[in-house]
Amino acid sequence: MSDRKDKLKNLKTSSVDRRLSIVKASFLAGTRWATSNASTIFSSEEEKERKRKKALKEQAEYLVNEIGKLKGSIVKIGQMMALYGEHFLPEEVTQALNTLNNQTVALEWNAIKTQLIAELGDKLNELEIDPEPIGTASLAQVHRAKRKSDGLEIVLKIQYPGVADAIDSDMNLFKSMLKLTHIVPQTREFDQWFEEVREMMHREVDYKIEAATTRRFAEYLKDDSRYIVPQIIDNYCTPQILCMTFEQGVPVNSPEILALSQHKRNNLAEAALDIAIRELFEWGEMQTDPNFGNYLVRMSPSDTQPDQIVLLDFGAIRQFDQTLLKVAHALIKAGYEHDLSMMTNAMTGYDFFDLIPVGIKPDMAKVFLLATEPFSSLENNPDIPQGVIDLQNRYHWKQSNLHSRVMQRASKSMASRYFSVPPKEFMFISRKFIGAYTFMTVLDAQTNVRKLLQPFM
Repeated sequence: MSDRKDKLKNLKTSSVDRRLSIVKASFLAGTRWATSNASTIFSSEEEKERKRKKALKEQAEYLVNEIGKLKGSIVKIGQMMALYGEHFLPEEVTQALNTLNNQTVALEWNAIKTQLIAELGDKLNELEIDPEPIGTASLAQVHRAKRKSDGLEIVLKIQYPGVADAIDSDMNLFKSMLKLTHIVPQTREFDQWFEEVREMMHREVDYKIEAATTRRFAEYLKDDSRYIVPQIIDNYCTPQILCMTFEQGVPVNSPEILALSQHKRNNLAEAALDIAIRELFEWGEMQTDPNFGNYLVRMSPSDTQPDQIVLLDFGAIRQFDQTLLKVAHALIKAGYEHDLSMMTNAMTGYDFFDLIPVGIKPDMAKVFLLATEPFSSLENNPDIPQGVIDLQNRYHWKQSNLHSRVMQRASKSMASRYFSVPPKEFMFISRKFIGAYTFMTVLDAQTNVRKLLQPFM
């Protein structure tokens, strides 16, 4: 946590101030870009490419540094673009944008208290609030509190003043910045993605939606002791404050979790996978932000009770239509059966797949088969590397090196250009499973994924 001298006194939410800052940064970056291009006129093609990448990296880092100074929604936009934009943003840009995750300086308590008074009024007197936040983000920060009447421990997610109203202006500023600096090709696909990010931003600051989603997932999981969902406390919820019970736990990548027995780590990993599968096959809606900060683990004091996953954030829930779900189910079933023709035939009924030439589909299907390798078995998949799946069909995630193999196969595929900008819905699902796969790898887990999928096959 940042010390007091690092905290912000207030946010620069004035559209005029933010526009001036971005325009100035964009102009300077654009000038740098033009100067860099002029300096390569007489260079070889190889030297031009090397200098281009170096200039792009420097330009992106400069812009991200300027964005980070503004905080608020424009930082969140950058974070979302880094998370979902790898298919249309240059690698140098996504690497720079990823550093925004570390630029979450807290707002000073006086500014937060002013916001609390405006939102809660006299109800604020019912609470004892710790002025030091337990979590900070680009749009809000979280403070622990206690209800005086009964000692109930709660948390308040307090939205920064003015950030919701600044979203559309910030989105337009961000897009103008990308245009002025020429670091992203302006295409129809990019425009569609940008509008999707805009919608996601507006959903994320709508705490009424997040409260309803939290309750819905609590209902889904009420009979499953492997999960904990915080309870919403309506009395202290407002359009810019979300109040819920405080739930104890430790980060999923903490030393305490990594020191657990193989059995316990496997159980946690299966719980993480199981919820992703149920989201797709039962509920039709999914938490699409794979950030580890959205989860905690509450460790059980005994071996007879399961360790529990605490689900903290429901601001990035995405609902899917039945057409998409039908295609996704067919693709996963094809991976379960490890059947190339079944995978190829599953790639239909959705514009993205229907527009791909028939001759290209088998090549793309091979990439999907590799990505779904954990769903297959030794009996139906002779290509599984030795030692990756044991005789109990437990998949050894860390040993598999699966993500690297999929990326390598996809880059060499004849269908690689069709992966350039996949439909946003598939990207959300893909991101969810990449997050789950990373969770498995960090835990060094060994899980029987087929057992989890079998009820839906």
